[in-house]
Amino acid sequence: MQDNRFAVVMAGGRGERFWPLSTSKRPKQVLSLVGGRPMLAQAVERLKGFIPPERVIVITNASLVDVSREAVPELPAENIIGEPFGRDTAAACALGAAIVKARCETGSFCILTADHVIKDVKIFQQTLDEGFTLAEADDSLVTIGITPTFASTGFGYIACGDSIETEGSVSFRKAERFVEKPDATTAQQYVDSGNYFWNSGMFIWSASTLLKALGAYQPSLLAMAEAMQGVVDRDSFDTCLAVEYEKLEKISIDYAVMEKADNIVTASGTFRWYDVGSWPALEDHFEKDSASNIAIGDCKALDATGNVVVSENHLTALIGVHDLVVVQAKGVTMICPKDRAQEVKAMVQLLDADGGYAGVL
Repeated sequence: MQDNRFAVVMAGGRGERFWPLSTSKRPKQVLSLVGGRPMLAQAVERLKGFIPPERVIVITNASLVDVSREAVPELPAENIIGEPFGRDTAAACALGAAIVKARCETGSFCILTADHVIKDVKIFQQTLDEGFTLAEADDSLVTIGITPTFASTGFGYIACGDSIETEGSVSFRKAERFVEKPDATTAQQYVDSGNYFWNSGMFIWSASTLLKALGAYQPSLLAMAEAMQGVVDRDSFDTCLAVEYEKLEKISIDYAVMEKADNIVTASGTFRWYDVGSWPALEDHFEKDSASNIAIGDCKALDATGNVVVSENHLTALIGVHDLVVVQAKGVTMICPKDRAQEVKAMVQLLDADGGYAGVL
């Protein structure tokens, strides 16, 4: 293990997409949705033997610091950082750069997220290792692209150009542009071309290289990072962070830097990768019955097919229904067609606007 390498795991979120099982107080990253452990814990566990716990930093919401520490007790408490306001991924990346730079002048770090399921950990770590080597050698901003297995309309894509020669086993290509979620026809064209990768939202760079990019494209984020660098691991950190974050606008790292910079390289991620973004995503991780239903908890189905059911401390009985998501949790029942599961977030926002739902939101 090289002592200048860090990992920053983004673990924010408001518990909207997996409501009512997840809530703002216990969002999906601290739940054991898949794999038997909290998703945040699995994200940290995947780094075992590659980056030690003292160099793994979790950036979450201030209100989630305690539950995040419970999920990953192996990390030093001071490595769980709580953002006072949600300012999207660019702010989290800039804050990560400030912390890494303060702790190691020549530090590099990868940006990971707590809501992915990744198989083939050895390949994943090899991809990170070679990505670090490239990022440290020529000041590249490295992003990990996932080789598409189908024409997804739910992911952004990275268009890639020429291959970059390296000595390792991971394939690297010059990133030409980032594109938003396409329609079905365009997605199929992307996949057929062989030049597009899914945008995983995982990155590797040196702290200095990212800070330089922020100076070129987002001076306000650089100013925040420079201000925070001087108070890392001091008692004034949280107070300073609140002051600095209040000045920032919300912006993603893609919009802030990746769509503007010309020194971006894409590492081809050939490990199995799943973005657990909504209830139907559980179909990739649980065994289906003979009628293609997935049931977590107590469920009986009669002439019912293709449903995703989560039943917490209740019996859920289905008769003659198809392709639904049915969730019973925390005294709430949520039912929707699978193809409208992305709208669960809108329902949470509607309830929130109406004053919330006691004990749930």
